Amino acid sequence: MASADDVTRNREQVRQLIAGIDDNVANALLKGAIDLHVHSGPSTMPRKLDHMEAAEEAAAAGMRALLFKDHHYSVAPVIPMMERLFGDRGLSMFSGLVLNNSTGGLNPFVVDAQLKMGAKLIWMPTAQAANHIRSAHRKTRLASNVQLRSSPALTVVDPYGNILDEVKQILDLIAEFDAILSSGHLHVWEIWKLFDEARARGVKRLLVNHPMYGLHFTYEDIRELAQLGALIEQSAGLYVDSRFNTYTPEEFKEHILAAGVEHSSIGSDLGQVDNPTPVEGMRQAIKLCLALGFSEAEVRTMVADNPARLVGLTN
Repeated sequence: MASADDVTRNREQVRQLIAGIDDNVANALLKGAIDLHVHSGPSTMPRKLDHMEAAEEAAAAGMRALLFKDHHYSVAPVIPMMERLFGDRGLSMFSGLVLNNSTGGLNPFVVDAQLKMGAKLIWMPTAQAANHIRSAHRKTRLASNVQLRSSPALTVVDPYGNILDEVKQILDLIAEFDAILSSGHLHVWEIWKLFDEARARGVKRLLVNHPMYGLHFTYEDIRELAQLGALIEQSAGLYVDSRFNTYTPEEFKEHILAAGVEHSSIGSDLGQVDNPTPVEGMRQAIKLCLALGFSEAEVRTMVADNPARLVGLTN
């Protein structure tokens, strides 16, 4: 984990780099962009803005879509009401279910109900994953459970490393509904097992969130999973002028290039208090990519085209 001094240096370097990028260019690339990692509220953790405010800000920026994520409940049942308010502004909205203990854990009955209520994405355990709990013990800044009771550490494999039967049922449901499977905060070893099983069961939409943060990926893991068809999402909050900044701008570029632009996306992973809003985080990430030498076409591929394909939005 980066030290406080490292974070300060990183954030200052980001400010200097993005200061040289024309706001008009960044704003043009933000139009049509899709953020698949929005942490607005209400939530068990303090949030800077609620779902309505996040949608309003994204619509005002001309973004194409948002996907709302909370570690402890699904926003999916709320989406139809939000569409009634924002549907005429060109903003598509999605959500899904994170399989933590607080939402039923690895329970195919809950997954079935949520998919039938419109959930677009099923995340494997995050804040209550065994890997997350071990990583948090080592003082990473992965999402905290301090507001909730202690709960069992979740894994998708049995003691022999075989995918659990209930997880197989969940994968079958994801395939049936053509939904997205995210690896959540599992360990990379579990993710390899999970994605192999998922592909064998017909799951076509695979997503990895912040692979270099807390999941123990190597660059080779990123490259190989991308080549197998997974979309590799980098979290803007880990790289921009955010209190969650962990990596240098150069590492941001390396992490993207490990998968390749054609297999990469950028989600804000923002909405927390004392951080940029999701829209501002996306704007900063766009500017940082341009400052690091990515072309406008490459940036649009990562913030618009690739996430559009993943959620099934067509032109």
